[in-house]
Amino acid sequence: MAVQTANDHSIGELVQRLSEQTGLLVRQELKLAQVEMQEKGKRAGAGAGLFGGAGLVALYGVGFLLAAAALLLATTLEPWIAVAIVGAALLLVSGVLALTGKKQVEQATPLAPEQAIETTKRDVDEIKARATR
Repeated sequence: MAVQTANDHSIGELVQRLSEQTGLLVRQELKLAQVEMQEKGKRAGAGAGLFGGAGLVALYGVGFLLAAAALLLATTLEPWIAVAIVGAALLLVSGVLALTGKKQVEQATPLAPEQAIETTKRDVDEIKARATR
């Protein structure tokens, strides 16, 4: 049996093979992307859990430091005044953080990947333009 070259196939056969191979390639790439994202998701989940644990331990540490600050102030003031001063300072810091966070969230919206959408539209337009030539 002789080996057929590309010249032995009709245009229709070549287009059909191209279509099949393109579809297969796209499916394989999507499967690869899915597996990759699953692996990254597992790692991100583990990392998030570790960050959560670190945050909890840090919260306890900050609590003890705040108690120490209140006890230090209590050596010169009434204990209830010392604790009220530390609490007010915490509320002030909390307000500043909340306003900063609100500004960051406003800058992050809309959530659509605008640059990716724009470049994809340009790519599609370029393909359409080249296809009509």
